[in-house]
Amino acid sequence: MHPDNELKSYTYELPEDRIAQTPAARRQDSRLLHLDRAAGRTSLGMFADLPALLPPGALLVANNSKVVPARLFGQKPTGGKVEFLLLTPLPLLDFIEDASGLKTAEAWGLLRASKAPKPGEAVQLGPRLSLRVLERAEFGRCRVALFWRGSIKEIVESEGRMPLPPYIHRQAGDEDVSRYQTVYAREDKAGSVAAPTAGLHFTPQVREALLAKGCRWAEVTLYVGYGTFSPVRAEDIREHVMHEEYIEVPRETAEAVRLAKAEGRPVVAVGTTSARSLEGMHRALGEIGPYKGMTDIFIKPGYEFQVVDKLLTNFHLPESSLLIMVSALAGRVTTLDAYSEALRNGFRFFSYGDAMLIS
Repeated sequence: MHPDNELKSYTYELPEDRIAQTPAARRQDSRLLHLDRAAGRTSLGMFADLPALLPPGALLVANNSKVVPARLFGQKPTGGKVEFLLLTPLPLLDFIEDASGLKTAEAWGLLRASKAPKPGEAVQLGPRLSLRVLERAEFGRCRVALFWRGSIKEIVESEGRMPLPPYIHRQAGDEDVSRYQTVYAREDKAGSVAAPTAGLHFTPQVREALLAKGCRWAEVTLYVGYGTFSPVRAEDIREHVMHEEYIEVPRETAEAVRLAKAEGRPVVAVGTTSARSLEGMHRALGEIGPYKGMTDIFIKPGYEFQVVDKLLTNFHLPESSLLIMVSALAGRVTTLDAYSEALRNGFRFFSYGDAMLIS
């Protein structure tokens, strides 16, 4: 088997103290590793250097989805404690409402308890939200029926906690409500259960510097869910099947991308979720155009990018689909060499860590 197809080829040694537990003091204070594929070299700098590294006219495409505090806590009728991570994006909940105002919708989530509830069992998630287990699937996933009155978005935002990744070994605090969120996240796009982390470094000042340079900005929506953070378990990565995620490429973004490609200006995906949205759109349509729907695209070495020219991204977990996607653009060996360079120079990894620009 070619090494590019072997899961074990996407591992690297990561000291525990390199996993960022907190964000940088200021967003733009993150560091930036620039991987120049054409020149075959890397350079080290700060995220605030990004405008100087992009040519005038570059089109940045960012994911404007908002993280919701989808980590909910409750208990079974027996009193046993339960934790539920709501995976179905709130805007996609297809609910029905009875004459009394009780709303019901099916959803998927991750359910954790000392003794997992069985199908048919009920769980109370605070005073205003409950669920009944409908189906248990592998790796803790389950299909449930949710029951509530009023606005579920308001319920979740008032009673849930921010779903920090498990490698952040602390409880989510007040700072995470704002910092585990991009500054351009849209209220009407609230539905992600993990942040599109490459965007966490942007500030209004950095965006203004990009516009002053002549760069342009467009947005897509991908509700980050199980498909993004589900581990790759197949030793031959070609056997891995991505879970579907919902994406939106609005007409104005499609037109901006089409114009950039026609004029030879680079399309810069801000994060792997933006890259997945753009490439998923192209796979679905066979061309660049507006798109709303699901994608299960799995980008791995051998894939030919149809839309994305450059990628801004954080440093990802070993053997993850995200590291494999980055390797599809930059090359597996080149990517792992860049990771080694980042480790030698004290870069911080994962969600609250530093960034890399692949050009």
